[in-house]
Amino acid sequence: MQQRSFSAGLTLPFLFVLAIAGFSAGQASAQTSSSSSSADGYVLGPNDRIRLKVYGEPDITGEYEISNSGQVSIPLAGHIKAAGATTRQLEKSIASALAKGIVRDPRVNVEIAQYRPYYILGEVKKSGEYPYRNGLTVMDAVASAGGFTYRANENKVFLRRAGAGAEETYPLDAPVPVYPGDNIRIPERYF
Repeated sequence: MQQRSFSAGLTLPFLFVLAIAGFSAGQASAQTSSSSSSADGYVLGPNDRIRLKVYGEPDITGEYEISNSGQVSIPLAGHIKAAGATTRQLEKSIASALAKGIVRDPRVNVEIAQYRPYYILGEVKKSGEYPYRNGLTVMDAVASAGGFTYRANENKVFLRRAGAGAEETYPLDAPVPVYPGDNIRIPERYF
């Protein structure tokens, strides 16, 4: 009779620990998937660098840059169209190309190693190409370019999104996000 109470006394704390561990693991996996999904919707383009992992194939694993023609050249897979695809879509394309060759049942992972740059020109002190970072706004981009020149119109900005044909005008005091491949133009003010 005492053995039952002893085992019941150990069983409840053990079940409690298992429940807490399961809850913590669920929280951790939810955090991991939400942080990795932030780049899932990103559409790849020229000058993006990807990190490719092909499990069991160290000669293929590495970093690759998407060419100006929108393709990435992968050993044993050839030239694969990457521009316009998400990382998940590119994983499937690379796995399919590798499976047609000598790699059996390839397990492929694609991550963004480096986003393509954005460009800023016009009335900033150092116009040019700058590396993109998450959370970048137009004012951050202006600061990276050394700030405004004395001739700058500090009320508006012209922004052409990557792949868009026309510039859009935004007020400079709005927190306008910048994305990889964007072209920012700070206009001159008229006296």
